[in-house]
Amino acid sequence: MAEQPVILGFDPGRQKCGVAVMGVDRRIYYHQVISSEETISTISSLRSQFPISLLVMGDQTSSKTWRQKLETDLSEPMRIITVDERNSSLEARDRYWQMYPPKGLTRLIPEGMRTPPRPIDDIVAILLIERYLGRLVSGGVGE
Repeated sequence: MAEQPVILGFDPGRQKCGVAVMGVDRRIYYHQVISSEETISTISSLRSQFPISLLVMGDQTSSKTWRQKLETDLSEPMRIITVDERNSSLEARDRYWQMYPPKGLTRLIPEGMRTPPRPIDDIVAILLIERYLGRLVSGGVGE
C-alpha cells in the first residue's frame, strides 16, 4: 500500500482504457487494461485503495470527451492534467518487453518484430505518468 500520495495514469480509449497507479518515486502499485464501461467504477475503487492526488491522462484519442465524463461522473472531483501522448504506443511496446522479457522461441524474434501478447494500454498509462514526472523535474508543468 502506498504511504505517499500517488498519481493515477489514464490512457483513454473508445473500447478499452489503460490505468496505472504510480508513486512519485516511480514505484508502480497497479496497472490494468479495462473496458471503457468499467473506467468510472475502477477509478473510484482505486481512489478508495490509494491516496491518489492527481489523474494524468493522454491528450489524444477522445481525451476531451473522457475529461468531461470524469469531471461529471466521478463522485468526488479530482485534478486532471493532460500530457502529450504522441509515440506512447511504440514506447509502450518496448517497455512491455523490458517488464516482461520474452521467453522460449520469442527471444529469437528481433525486438522490432515482436508483438506483445496482450493490449498495452496500461503500460501507456505508466508512460504518461513518467512523462508528467519528467515535466515536473524539468520545470515545464501546466495544463
